[in-house]
Amino acid sequence: MYTIRPCCGNDREIIAEIINAAAEAYRGVIPADRWHDPYMGAHDLDLEISLGVAFWAYESDAGVVGVMGIQPVRDVDLIRHAYVRPGSQRHGVGAALIAHIRSLTTRRMLVGTWAAATWAVQFYQRHGFVLVSPDQKVALLNSYWTIPARQIETSVVLANPGFMEHI
Repeated sequence: MYTIRPCCGNDREIIAEIINAAAEAYRGVIPADRWHDPYMGAHDLDLEISLGVAFWAYESDAGVVGVMGIQPVRDVDLIRHAYVRPGSQRHGVGAALIAHIRSLTTRRMLVGTWAAATWAVQFYQRHGFVLVSPDQKVALLNSYWTIPARQIETSVVLANPGFMEHI
């Protein structure tokens, strides 16, 4: 049995722990100049939350094993910081979280991830998201995210199909 519940203030440590454990998969895959250790520090997590990222937790008998955020930005919702503990990956945790996040809104959704993280890109594609063109990617990242140019170069954006009709 599991539940998906909103994260609260006392979940910050577990959110960071899960993000940092799962983000180890990016080490050596994404450009070294974009890697941070820890990948998500406490200050960075607090900043994300202050910018409107609402985290949801997948909690099972083993405790919280996955987190995913949703952030409303103007006319879209962004999927942010989707991570599952390495020992719990490929057991439906991410699928349950993304289904829940998608059920929260009828707005168009976008997700950005590292281009080299093929497993992440494939995950979103399995759940109905499609890659946008390179030109659309740059425009969307500049419009909806606040990230450095180097990260824009090395990222991709995926959109739910309803979004593609409006581009």
